[in-house]
Amino acid sequence: MSSILTNNSSMVALETLRNINRNLETVQSEISTGKKVSNAKDNAAVWAVSTVMSSDVASFKAISDSLNLGSSTVGVARSASEKVVTTLEEIKTLIVQAQGENVDRAKYQTDIEEKIGLIEGYVSAAQFNGLNLLDGSSTDAVNVLASLDRASNGTVSASYISVDRQDLSVSGGGSNAVFGATADTSTTIIDNGGTNAGTAETVANGATQTIAIASVGDGYSYRVTLDDSAGANSLGTRSFEFVADSATSSEDVAEALSTQISNFLSATGDDNYTVSFSGSDISITNLSGDDLDITGAAAADGTAGVNAGGLGALASIDVTTNAGATSALTAIEGLMNKAIDAAAAFGSSQNRIAGQSEFVQTLVDSLTTGIGGLTDTDMEAASAKLQALQVQQQLGVQALSIANQAPQALLSLFR
Repeated sequence: MSSILTNNSSMVALETLRNINRNLETVQSEISTGKKVSNAKDNAAVWAVSTVMSSDVASFKAISDSLNLGSSTVGVARSASEKVVTTLEEIKTLIVQAQGENVDRAKYQTDIEEKIGLIEGYVSAAQFNGLNLLDGSSTDAVNVLASLDRASNGTVSASYISVDRQDLSVSGGGSNAVFGATADTSTTIIDNGGTNAGTAETVANGATQTIAIASVGDGYSYRVTLDDSAGANSLGTRSFEFVADSATSSEDVAEALSTQISNFLSATGDDNYTVSFSGSDISITNLSGDDLDITGAAAADGTAGVNAGGLGALASIDVTTNAGATSALTAIEGLMNKAIDAAAAFGSSQNRIAGQSEFVQTLVDSLTTGIGGLTDTDMEAASAKLQALQVQQQLGVQALSIANQAPQALLSLFR
């Protein structure tokens, strides 16, 4: 049946042409933007996934910058540590040369002191963006942002590479040591083995001396002095000090002083004496050395000074005497080992950071490829589809034109 009121063929042709135009518009948008999914309307699920992944890519690029900063910081510390090792080797050579009887030891001592100054300069300058890993200003490890870990439930957590600081300072950077303080014997806050504070107690071979921190006074300094200068050992006379504040306990004082003494003995390689602490008691044992005089003292009016650093034993090297030259040869080995260990630790940390940096870059590339697979337009397919739709559009226009002319044929029935 033909009707002049309803042209079914024209409606079908028009709807077909509309569909072709919609498809053509979609393909043209894909070609112009390069994306088959550019917003949530195109494909909500794919758009949501790709958006989350794109935010991760941006985060990993920021992490890459953090790793580069961390690598540079550790690299500076490693280079400075290696310079310290080299200088310590030079100092060792001077100490060996000073072992002779007919040499001018004073000149060797002058050279050694100059090289110690060089080490202090290396350590002081070994900072990157204000962070120094060698100066002993802190014992806290430095955390370098390494990755973002996304759980299956969408929770994101950060992971870090921890880099330990290495104290290669000669004088140290702390402020809990006190020098020039006068012992306070009127107040019993440090008990030197039952004797009055400030009185030396002699510890024979095989014996142990205990120093008790009876109580803590805010602002008081605490000093333990070890003296075996009358014997042939390398310890000589050494003082170790700590100053308390209102938050310091007697246990804190005992731990701090015993740690200082233990670190010094380790650095100098002196195994004649050992130190330990339990609660507020410090115990010093004479294993195989000459008689050791131990003095515990407290002071209320000391002047804050500087802690001995990790290479603090350098300051006590003196090759101007036979005993000093012999002691220096033992001490330098321990100091070199400490510096070598520090350089090796920084080298390992830098390698780990470099490996993580490479992985992050690979991860960024993989995520970017994955996002592209989800959202990018297949340009070859889109080009072929565009040409097909353009042909369909032309045919659709012609079909609509023919359908629109159908009512004209009805006029011939009335002629």
